[in-house]
Amino acid sequence: MELEGLTPAERVAARFSMRGRRALVTGGSLSIGRAIVLAFADAGAAVAVHYARAADASLGVADGAESLAKTLTAGGVPHAFVEADFAIAGEGKRAFDAAEAALGGIDVLVLCASIQQRSEFVDISDDAREQQTRVNFHATVELLQAAVGSMRTRKWGRILTIGSINQSRPEPTLAVYAALKSAQYNLTLNLARQLADTGITVNNLSPGLVATARNRWRREDEDAWRQIQFSANPMHRAATPEEMTGAALLLCSEAGRFITGIDLPVTGGGHL
Repeated sequence: MELEGLTPAERVAARFSMRGRRALVTGGSLSIGRAIVLAFADAGAAVAVHYARAADASLGVADGAESLAKTLTAGGVPHAFVEADFAIAGEGKRAFDAAEAALGGIDVLVLCASIQQRSEFVDISDDAREQQTRVNFHATVELLQAAVGSMRTRKWGRILTIGSINQSRPEPTLAVYAALKSAQYNLTLNLARQLADTGITVNNLSPGLVATARNRWRREDEDAWRQIQFSANPMHRAATPEEMTGAALLLCSEAGRFITGIDLPVTGGGHL
């Protein structure tokens, strides 16, 4: 990274630049994934956005991908969209291969797609358990296996898994989701150690309470939402999706080249 001759502001921007990089963000059409896509685009990256139309529609945002595409097009950002249902075996690899073909390679992989199904532990059905495991873990393994080979060849790569405060503070009604996020982080640690000398970093970002499309139903009762926010963290508020992007930029740009194997809680102190 050449910084000589730049102004102070330019030097700061250069450290976090993603110019020339090609990123795939899964679950990128809504909420945290969408905010990361837009932040990467601002930093100069070409972006491939994975989405699942049925999942977006179930959250009341059926046009999430189309809306984001218009924003990226208006900004002149090189981009591609890949639709895939990660509940189907093999769709993780297919999505990666399609994104790689569209952009000519993938340098940065952000694994943001996941599903939650709230239930008392004894009432979790076989179908619910299998679907969450398929989407939240098996697809992650498929995507990582697809990404690592080409990143190794180029001797540069950034892998960022989006975890959850539930890794360390699991909600009782999210037992399977929380366990799978812990498993994903364990996998992150394993790969970070394996790949540390290859130019590839592997890290985990764990959001706390964030106001997203997925928890919109919790905000319908303003008094209840106010109490949820107060109890969530010492800041007594929910984050916006955009408040996750600074950490993502750090871990996916040159600024994070000596950071690997970490879990970065972005929780407003909720993990304390």
